[in-house]
Amino acid sequence: MSKKKVVIGMSGGVDSSVSAWLLKEQGYEVIGLFMKNWEDDDDSEYCSTREDWIDAVSVADVVGVDIEAVNFASEYKDRVFAEFLREYQAGRTPNPDVLCNAEIKFKAFLDHAMKLGADYIATGHYARVREMNGQFQLLKAMDASKDQSYFLHRLNQQQLANTLFPLGEIHKTEVRKIAEQLQLPNAKKKDSTGICFIGERPFREFLNRYLSYKPGDIQTPEGEIIGQHVGLSFYTLGQRKGIGIGGIKSHQNADGSSDAWYVAKKDVTANTLYAVQGHDHPWLLSESLEAGQVSWVAGHAPQAGDLSAKTRYRQPDVACEFNGDEQRFSLAFPQAQWAVTPGQSAVLYDGDVCLGGGIIDVAARAHTES
Repeated sequence: MSKKKVVIGMSGGVDSSVSAWLLKEQGYEVIGLFMKNWEDDDDSEYCSTREDWIDAVSVADVVGVDIEAVNFASEYKDRVFAEFLREYQAGRTPNPDVLCNAEIKFKAFLDHAMKLGADYIATGHYARVREMNGQFQLLKAMDASKDQSYFLHRLNQQQLANTLFPLGEIHKTEVRKIAEQLQLPNAKKKDSTGICFIGERPFREFLNRYLSYKPGDIQTPEGEIIGQHVGLSFYTLGQRKGIGIGGIKSHQNADGSSDAWYVAKKDVTANTLYAVQGHDHPWLLSESLEAGQVSWVAGHAPQAGDLSAKTRYRQPDVACEFNGDEQRFSLAFPQAQWAVTPGQSAVLYDGDVCLGGGIIDVAARAHTES
């Protein structure tokens, strides 16, 4: 019987490298695919495409798999980057990794792999797939600190049916250990932290090239002007550093100290940025949210009721009451949530099962005693 063929996305990082080895150990015929998603100035100090390609080829040689490079830069620009810029221009804060997974890694890449005769695709994401009664479920990874189901919540039944996540059952420490035992050339390579196409470059400098922006007032909720912003696109809700109001006279606490300033609201129409003092200011707390651009893993919305949610990556799951359908949903939180940000994804969970989610449109501030 011929082996099942798996095409794995190899980025030059340690996770996808160990994934390729694990698949080979499990008896699959493995082919590596290196995705080039960005071409503008990709030879600069911040963009390491060439270095990553060399690492991926070196690993493929050690593991004993063939590897090819495929260029998805035009699809990326059309499907991910254009949307990213649209959202920023509208004053929201998008998450391009969510879009990149839905549109590139599990669409353009999946299509390409199927043309190569693949039975499955695989990636180095930390997540799991489980089949139950003919339905595919997306589950959190066993290593809770690395779980990436949040970024994968837009995957559908067909995509999950064709996807393997070799790292779903193991911990990151184990992955590093395997890489060292195999003497992979990238065993000690640092994990990339930047947005895929921005890399580690200064964010504001990057956006400057693509967005039109105009400076405007920074105000307090009471309407007092306390500074000038450089363009609303460059700020995100809950931001504390780099607002540019450091020298402002602040409300003093009883002990003479003063609370930090935070970005609390962007008024795009008036081109005004609102800043508040104190981490727990009411303007930073939301009791509910509404989301659109909805995607459900099962193909249909869960039943209304109690679930848990993340409104940003790296946040612990929080209890919520869900109401919604295939187009929109709302979440109500028993405990007010901090800096719920339009443009980010609200992702729903039932225990370890990721149900799907949507893009936050609006968050309702917590009611406080006047």
